[in-house]
Amino acid sequence: MVRMAGGLASRGLDVLTFNFAYTEHRRRLPDRTEKLETCYRAAIAAARSHAPFEGNAVFIGGKSMGGRIASQLAAAEGAARDIQGLIFLGYPLHPPGKPDQLRAAHLPNIRVPMLFVQGSRDPFGTAAELHSVLDGLSAHVTVHVVEKGGHSLTPSKASPISVDQISQQVQDTIVQWVKEICA
Repeated sequence: MVRMAGGLASRGLDVLTFNFAYTEHRRRLPDRTEKLETCYRAAIAAARSHAPFEGNAVFIGGKSMGGRIASQLAAAEGAARDIQGLIFLGYPLHPPGKPDQLRAAHLPNIRVPMLFVQGSRDPFGTAAELHSVLDGLSAHVTVHVVEKGGHSLTPSKASPISVDQISQQVQDTIVQWVKEICA
């Protein structure tokens, strides 16, 4: 994510990254949802109080679980005020191999635009599975598919496209989408 943030910053976006407390303490298992949401709220507050970011449009999101936590915050009543959109990299729609255990019940409650960047081979939810869940949502939803990309958006070994090319493509997609939303 730090590399992705650097690429977005080099394209003109102000970006703040953070680690959840459990990763800072080098624990393997994530904290409970409430603690993850508290950590995320603190990061949003820090961004809003950081002078160089003052007055900027605020988009939240993240990679995998970080994106899911961002979506849960945005779905909560009142939590999405002053948030212009959500950006998800590898949204964990369901646990691998368990497509019947969807993590999407809260998505219809989100009223801000959403960008999903999803690998076509993502075991946590393919682009096709994601489309079937997202169709009919009232919020503006965009799905960008990384062909042959896995959960980390990395290509298969047989893919002719490199990790760097995918990273640049994703960064360009995010910047263009943010500009469209802010226009």
